[in-house]
Amino acid sequence: MTPYHQLVAGLARLLTEAKHYPLGGFAPLPRPALAPDAPKALIFSPHPDDEVIIGGLALRLMRESGWRIINVAVTQGSNKARQAARWEELKNCCQHIGFELIQTAPTGLEKINPKTRSQEPQHWQQCVTVIAQILQREQPRAIFFPHDADWNSTHIGVHHLVMDALRTLPGFVCDLVETEYWAPMAAPNLMVEISAQDLGDLITALTFHVGEVQRNPYHLSLPAWMMDNVRRGGEVVGGQGGAAPAFTFATLYRLRAWRDGQPQAKWEGGRFLSLAEKPHLLLGA
Repeated sequence: MTPYHQLVAGLARLLTEAKHYPLGGFAPLPRPALAPDAPKALIFSPHPDDEVIIGGLALRLMRESGWRIINVAVTQGSNKARQAARWEELKNCCQHIGFELIQTAPTGLEKINPKTRSQEPQHWQQCVTVIAQILQREQPRAIFFPHDADWNSTHIGVHHLVMDALRTLPGFVCDLVETEYWAPMAAPNLMVEISAQDLGDLITALTFHVGEVQRNPYHLSLPAWMMDNVRRGGEVVGGQGGAAPAFTFATLYRLRAWRDGQPQAKWEGGRFLSLAEKPHLLLGA
């Protein structure tokens, strides 16, 4: 029996205990006072729950830089019997974490996937118009959305939906923050350190999606995922053979600028954002 056996046994014990923790029902977290003209970031969420799974940088922007974070619920899931309940769970989650919320349609947009984009152009264009109108109205400084190979068909669909909407807006300028969950990005360029406090808050908010985490308790694996991001990001973002930063938890992103109707690189190589640095300094022109 080595200390490593004790480590693994302790983790297993904690995960077993955590399966009996309460889901949702927690009081809203304190919110920072935001200026009336605070910069906005929009999270285009393929499903209710993505807003907090990938929301580490967004939460830091709100808490450390005074940004308004607005979650755009692109869909409310494909199970029509669950769409109304998922909307209520999403509202409770966003109220707890402090994100604002926009509904794209009474039950969310439908059939957001690559097949629809290629085979149902009229429906797709109607959905593109919805997203373009939100972008035009909100004028965000940054937008979060999945990368184009995030495995899940709705995640990939949301990537193309947002990019198609941007192309309809001449002169529109913002930063693009591409996210990953179902499949890793080939070339992320930003690793953002997430504090234990923020991660605990994100997991607590995720438990408000009660019906989903009862089906699959993926909220409990979020710390392990963020730990693995540090392992992978140390080299994929920092460079092959490089030393990993002394982060415990992190989220990986690809940050680019949208200028002149196309994505543009903001820097060469990759960057690490530690807890000692203000996140908004990476964004903007």
